[in-house]
Amino acid sequence: MTNSNTYDVLIIGSGGAGLSLALRLADQAQILVLSKVSLNSGSTYHAQGGISAVLDANDSIESHVKDTLNAGAGLCDRETVQITVSQGKKNIEWLKKQGVEFTVQQSIDGKTTFHLNREGGHSHRRIVHTADATGKAVSLTLIERNRQHPNITLLENHNVIDLVTNHHEKYSEQRIQGAYVLDTLNNRVKSIAAKIVILATGGASKVYLYSTNPDISTGDGIALAWRAGCRVSNMEFMQFHPTCLYHPKERSFLISEAIRGEGGRLILPDGSAFMHHYDSRKELAPRDIVARAIDNEIKKYGIDCVYLDISHKPASFIRQHFPTIYQQCLSLGIDITQQPIPVVPAAHYTCGGVITDHNARTDILGLYAVGEVACTGLHGANRMASNSLLECLVFAERAATDISKQLPTSPEPFLIPDWDESQVSDSDEEVVVSHNWDELRRFMWDYVGIVRTNKRLSRAMHRIDLLKVEIAEYYGNFRVTSDLLELRNLVIVAELIVRSAQQRKESRGLHFTQDYPETDNSKPPQNTILVPEIKQ
Repeated sequence: MTNSNTYDVLIIGSGGAGLSLALRLADQAQILVLSKVSLNSGSTYHAQGGISAVLDANDSIESHVKDTLNAGAGLCDRETVQITVSQGKKNIEWLKKQGVEFTVQQSIDGKTTFHLNREGGHSHRRIVHTADATGKAVSLTLIERNRQHPNITLLENHNVIDLVTNHHEKYSEQRIQGAYVLDTLNNRVKSIAAKIVILATGGASKVYLYSTNPDISTGDGIALAWRAGCRVSNMEFMQFHPTCLYHPKERSFLISEAIRGEGGRLILPDGSAFMHHYDSRKELAPRDIVARAIDNEIKKYGIDCVYLDISHKPASFIRQHFPTIYQQCLSLGIDITQQPIPVVPAAHYTCGGVITDHNARTDILGLYAVGEVACTGLHGANRMASNSLLECLVFAERAATDISKQLPTSPEPFLIPDWDESQVSDSDEEVVVSHNWDELRRFMWDYVGIVRTNKRLSRAMHRIDLLKVEIAEYYGNFRVTSDLLELRNLVIVAELIVRSAQQRKESRGLHFTQDYPETDNSKPPQNTILVPEIKQ
């Protein structure tokens, strides 16, 4: 029984949450950051819009709180919202000190100020951004800063198989010990021990056939925590971004909400607008409303997509504010300065996740969850635009503060047994994995998408039950691969989404069901909380 490696802190995930947390802790701990593929392969790198923060004199913390609560459809935790919003400015300044260069403008009195965008659900301009590639700027800056620190080790191409927990004589509760990790380049399983483990693995949108997320967004952290014995909450609230580029050569390119914030109009193929039929805020309504409106128009008219038109703005304005979108569309033969962009909704953000407190602690001692993997209470039934990167930064800071207090008294982790592959063999039927992966994502899209019914959810659960048996048998007989690990996690996430959706007998926020089309206001809204039957 030997540990391949022992660290003070193990961070699983290399996005904005994981990398910012590592930097805040690095002066007092030996830290290992694991990335499933490359360091910049996560959702942070691909985020276009920006980070919401109160920076304008005409804006206020109270206004940002109110907007967030409204978008969350009654399920936001007010204290969490207050904490997050109040820390916005401080965290933007922290990023700036790390070297992130945000887009600025000259004010009337000649001072240089942040250029602020406005997005759906926000009553003011409060989106700090770097043109239309904010996530890329944040990600590259944090990666470079992490690489420069001697106490931080960065490992790419490492996929976590399972968390390792144990009971310690000092504690009556379960405590984290480390993780089994697959080195995907060398096809070798490592045992990594750590006093503290942080899940910063992002969301689970790749459980759906169409998604704006990178391919690695397979709900790994949620599944890892669930198998280890953590509760999860509000998994029925999967956010579908209204505007994903519709093109056969590009199936996951996001068209930023900032385009609608700058006057972009949603239109049908004949050029007619339709959002005024659904909401007085039109294109600036919250994402769930816009996504359902587009979905309804597509089904009503039997069309492939709708269009987002910003061509009425000056071409120079479009190229300056949306250079990434402009160039990407142009490479596909779409000049957005002269023609509308074909768009469809696509799975975008996981509002639920692993339950945490205000310091990012989970149900297991020493295990934290930060970012999209966590359910903090900030988003409620629907995340407001650009609150996600803000949440990553704020809770990474709070987790770091809490961890720094815990480290001096945290016990050394026990020895982790070596990974046992003596009873398994190499797979001779990889097609089973690819077939099950494709089937899962297709029936989740068809049955558990933007509009749901009891019958559709039952059909999905039936297929999930069958797939779970097949996947468990396959996992037990063959050596692990990255694709198999992701499939094993995806089927758990799919089950959690469907179980949560079946428990909610109303429509609220992102969860809309034709069997219960109204919101139940007869009692205070409740979170959907799922508890693992057996804690290991």
